[in-house]
Amino acid sequence: MEKANARLAVLSAHLEVSDTVGLEEVFSAIKPWCTSAHTSAALHGSLKGNLTIVDERTGKKYQVPVSEHGTVKSVDLKKITTGKGDKGLKLYDPGYVNTAPVRSSISTTNGEEGTLRYRGYPIEELAEKSTYTEVTYLLIYGNLPSKSQLADWQFAISQNSVVPQGVLDIIQCMPQEVHPIGALVTGMSALSIFYPEANPSLMGQGIYKSKELRDKQIVRILGQAPTIAVAAYLRKLGMPPVQPLSNLSFGENFLYMVKSMGNKSYRPNPRLARVLDVIFILHAEHEMNCSTAAARHLASSGVDVYTAVAGGVGAIYGPLHGGAVEATVNMLTEIGSVENIPGFIESVKNRKRMLFGFGHRIYRNYDPRGKIVKKLANEVFSIVGREPLTEVADALEKAALSDEYFIKRKLYPNVDFYTGLIYRAMGIPSSFIAAVRIAGYLAHWRESLDDPETKIMRPQQVYNGVWLRHYQPLRERAK
Repeated sequence: MEKANARLAVLSAHLEVSDTVGLEEVFSAIKPWCTSAHTSAALHGSLKGNLTIVDERTGKKYQVPVSEHGTVKSVDLKKITTGKGDKGLKLYDPGYVNTAPVRSSISTTNGEEGTLRYRGYPIEELAEKSTYTEVTYLLIYGNLPSKSQLADWQFAISQNSVVPQGVLDIIQCMPQEVHPIGALVTGMSALSIFYPEANPSLMGQGIYKSKELRDKQIVRILGQAPTIAVAAYLRKLGMPPVQPLSNLSFGENFLYMVKSMGNKSYRPNPRLARVLDVIFILHAEHEMNCSTAAARHLASSGVDVYTAVAGGVGAIYGPLHGGAVEATVNMLTEIGSVENIPGFIESVKNRKRMLFGFGHRIYRNYDPRGKIVKKLANEVFSIVGREPLTEVADALEKAALSDEYFIKRKLYPNVDFYTGLIYRAMGIPSSFIAAVRIAGYLAHWRESLDDPETKIMRPQQVYNGVWLRHYQPLRERAK
């Protein structure tokens, strides 16, 4: 009976947030013609065929198969060779801008049209109608859960949200000035020590063939990542960690742990909790980005899932990735006032300053998440008051979008631009992005385990160093 009541409490909290806080005005302001559902729902037709290549170095002709998805296997290019000593063509692709190391059905983007879909669902629909925990189920298992599946899922995550005391002790031993994501990396990695039964290096390479064992680690990580992230943030404030409550929704628990000071009767504003939940949905997954690729790269070695996830969190730490949210707020703070924007714009154009929060590696149009976040910012400001830097942000956006330099380079505001202001206004750190992106890492980890083509990742290189030289004794070397 106690277990049933606990499940009912979790489900009720979920429904309460969903029903009472719809953010209808926010999403009604997003025009249907500029959403991820606007483009054709059907994929392109089969692109299968053959590519004929003529090597002008030798005069030889080669035929390379093209898959239905429009890809060629890079190993097929190895047969294009000039002869003895030539190991064949390699693809030189700095930053992997046009290399696909995996096939995935988790999410997809269209940079030219500015769309993002999770398992085929437009991000706008999920942000309006779903919750973060429901989206994590969708990403990991491929479909939206039934009512009973969702209740079981939320219950499992809430029951696994208490972090081992040893991990919290490690965080408390860190210097107070530690960056929250740095502490989160350490905390996630440390979990592998506390759950040795999930470590293939200790228990054998085939342990993840058990889907029950996989699922156990997935709910542990989804449950404990927020607790570790908040404990890392509280350490920076010189405060002890706060454990979550089982009767709060995902977003509510984040706010509770940050704001309650351990007072169990504290209840966060449900509208703010819903805004936070929507932001978490927007950041849950973004196909083969830097940190997801890092997590999947690590997982390909057969390492435990905690280490793979910690590697992904470490990658999102960088200012060019997840750290861009924090960097954007720092940039706006440095600009300080609207009067300083023209000078800042000129310094960006002269390559003396970096412009954070604009442009994206994928999107050559508006970031679809950025449109939603800007509307959410107004919702938050109506509750907690207008963040002073918003005036600077609005003016900077207007100036950049009317400047030919930025228009020509298709530098539109991305999801980071207003997210940082929302977090700042709510009094929470931007590092929480790393904790919720973990859902995407777990989806890719699980997918890689079931993919028969998964191999340990071992990219090639183009060697441009000295070809051969012989060792010289120390006494014979030039000074």
